[in-house]
Amino acid sequence: MPIRELPPHLVNQIAAGEVVERPASVVKELLENSLDAGARHIELDVEQGGISLCRVRDDGIGIPADQLSLALARHATSKIASLEDLEHIASLGFRGEALPSIASVSRLKLVSQHCDADSAWTLNTDGDGLGEIEPAAHPQGTSVEVRDLFFNVPARRRFLKTERTEFNHVQRVAEKIALSRFSAAFKLTHNQRVLIDVAAADTRQQQEERIARICGSAFMDHALYLEHQAGGLSLRGWIARPSFSRSQPDLQHFFVNGRAIRDRLASHAVRTGFRDVLFHGRHPAYVLYLEMDPAQVDVNAHPAKQEVRFHDSRSVHDFLRHTVEAVLAETRPDGNYTATTSFTRTGPAAGGKIHQAGMRFGGSPRPEVFREQMATYAALAGEASPEGLPVQDTSGQDVPPLGFAIAQLHGIYILAQNLDGLVIVDAHAAHERTIYEQLKQSMAAENVQSQPLLLPQEITVSESQADLVEQHLDTLISMGMSVDRTGPAQLSIRAVPAMLANSDAEALLNDMIADLATSGSSEQIGQAVDDLLATAACHASVRANRRLTIEEMNMLLRQMEITERSDQCNHGRPTWTCLTIQDLDRLFSRGR
Repeated sequence: MPIRELPPHLVNQIAAGEVVERPASVVKELLENSLDAGARHIELDVEQGGISLCRVRDDGIGIPADQLSLALARHATSKIASLEDLEHIASLGFRGEALPSIASVSRLKLVSQHCDADSAWTLNTDGDGLGEIEPAAHPQGTSVEVRDLFFNVPARRRFLKTERTEFNHVQRVAEKIALSRFSAAFKLTHNQRVLIDVAAADTRQQQEERIARICGSAFMDHALYLEHQAGGLSLRGWIARPSFSRSQPDLQHFFVNGRAIRDRLASHAVRTGFRDVLFHGRHPAYVLYLEMDPAQVDVNAHPAKQEVRFHDSRSVHDFLRHTVEAVLAETRPDGNYTATTSFTRTGPAAGGKIHQAGMRFGGSPRPEVFREQMATYAALAGEASPEGLPVQDTSGQDVPPLGFAIAQLHGIYILAQNLDGLVIVDAHAAHERTIYEQLKQSMAAENVQSQPLLLPQEITVSESQADLVEQHLDTLISMGMSVDRTGPAQLSIRAVPAMLANSDAEALLNDMIADLATSGSSEQIGQAVDDLLATAACHASVRANRRLTIEEMNMLLRQMEITERSDQCNHGRPTWTCLTIQDLDRLFSRGR
């Protein structure tokens, strides 16, 4: 076939293959246009999962009548005008491909009134050509109506899923857009049924109410708010406690300059921040907003603008990781955060199980232990203690967050009483965390020592991997690794961290190279050292069935209150919980 220019209609349909994958793609582009137009109120109407209808109405600045046809022309946009604008993109859309691509595979109606105009105008297209611009009735703002998606591309339409599946994709996009801009009110209707209707959220409380509406109230019940700035980067948002981890990464919302993105570097950084507190196979939940200089991030890295590239990816990764680590370090029962867990009675079986456990309590306590427990009860209640027994003095000071120990259950759990109710502590898990954090602090106070290998270990890698190692030699040395390049694709390992002298040096270096390629830094050394420290802490901590005195139990409670991340053990399991008086009253149907 001879070389020839493709007709504009076919060019638009080819572009639509990149931009318009399904109804959710249409919704994303239209909603982003509304936000770029400064809309304060957006309504999204969807029918049959978006296949039959996607309609977006907004109260933005609007489009002048003489520019309506340009809005449906390829590479026509009001958002950039020069290469300099392209390098500092602050808007969500900028390519000028979305509307013409959508119009080429649907029946589209565009109605708009510009803020400086006295009337509205409309333009229709049926996927083949533009109609005439005509007067219309419409308030300030724009409405875009997309009907019969892929009606003229049967092959693409056959690949669409069921109405329910397509709407699930639409709803996820709508939720991300609603989370991306709190300044705009948002309403979603599917088949005349309102599913989301949220007002503009200007205060933090209103923002948290919107997040609870979209992500669920359970997320906000476990959420920790963070706000941090450093090196031209600003991060704010909410991360859920490790106890609210998920089996899938389905509750992870990350925004860069107001743009919802899926970024491996960002998700890796956040997950690394959860490293010491997340249960194996679980995923963290978060809603995070990163603000940075638009010139330091390339948003033109993906046709659908779902991925970005950072100019200094290592700095961004380290900033995210350290910020998350700092917030999680405060997840301890020191009064700043409450780690109480609500107790729900699920039926008669639950009550029966509790009764049986109480009947199997391991024998009667020794008289002196019983007297110590009674003294602690009396101290908390403000009553006189049994004659001749010293009492924990609580006058003039607040009761600690974990209260005072009163008993040990089956040699495993510490029972304590605080101002809220009954505190239950897993003694082994709590002690393991406190020892682990002490070991880590001791390690951090000393430089990583290297252990030279008796015989250098030669390994073969790709040339690009060898180049990467050469670029990060200083990083490897700071971690205790000494590596030389002995050929185009040959590396020689001459030293490893002293604590990891017995580890597989080749596997360790390969894992580090993979990390360097992904994020510009590596956590493999730190992870391996932490694993060793965690093992040591596990063996050194108090074991099950070891009877503790009241003083030993109270000492552990006080240590937990000042230890970072003491809400979880090293394996991500919770170390304590609290049943409030209200929980206990509900359990025993008191007050009914």
